[in-house]
Amino acid sequence: MDDFITRQEHDEFTRRIESEHKRLAEEDKRQNRRIDELEESVKEIHKLTVSMEKMSVNMQSMLEAIERQGNLIEKQTSRIDEIEQEPANDYKQIKTIVTTTIITAIVEAVAVAIIALL
Repeated sequence: MDDFITRQEHDEFTRRIESEHKRLAEEDKRQNRRIDELEESVKEIHKLTVSMEKMSVNMQSMLEAIERQGNLIEKQTSRIDEIEQEPANDYKQIKTIVTTTIITAIVEAVAVAIIALL
């Protein structure tokens, strides 16, 4: 008979086991809720990471476009400078032609005068 337990001891053991099962079930619920919240946080972090990657790609594309625009602006600026200098170059060329013509006329007049004197 020493191996047997009383009904009270059995009931007490049963209450303890049920209490422990209830505590474990509640702990499982809390942990499952925390895991669910963590999963949501991970999903949000993933979405944020994807958005940042897209934004990085877009910014890189924008930088390349800005660089292309800068190059085009530099080319246009140099072309505008050339166009602006054209009238000055034309004026210099006309001035050189007029000066050459006047000097040629004077030299010819002197040559004709010298020939006429001889």
